[in-house]
Amino acid sequence: MTVAIGQPIPDFTASATGDTTVTLSELRGKQVVVYFYPKASTPGCTTEGGDFRDRKAAFDAANTVILGVSRDGIRAQENFKAKQDFNFELISDKDETLCRLFDVIKLKKLYGKEHLGIERSTFLIDTEGRLAREWRGVKVKGHAQEVLEAAQELDAES
Repeated sequence: MTVAIGQPIPDFTASATGDTTVTLSELRGKQVVVYFYPKASTPGCTTEGGDFRDRKAAFDAANTVILGVSRDGIRAQENFKAKQDFNFELISDKDETLCRLFDVIKLKKLYGKEHLGIERSTFLIDTEGRLAREWRGVKVKGHAQEVLEAAQELDAES
């Protein structure tokens, strides 16, 4: 089963940075941005995380929690978060449970070789736990701002 616009997201619990566990149902009443990135501490992922970090106060004002997700282990996520001064939690999805739920594992080509990897994607979940918006095959430039505007619009409607 994968997620679809307007449908409830199945509840999940995942290990995150800061020695925390994130459970989607515990975030009800808040909007949630879940953004998937290919690999911690790589240039595009660092830029994208920084763009979300720099807009966190505006996301907070729109009643929206930010969560970053990749297949990196928790130690790599902790190092990435600390080095980039991220002010939100990063989820370690080594077993690809969330990646499969959100259908973000795609065949990618790198230097002529094919491999399965995370397609940069973002999902906006409403206060009731339903998928409100999705962005797939994301280009980093301007993306966090676009997600923020969607979160603000959704918040204004509720």
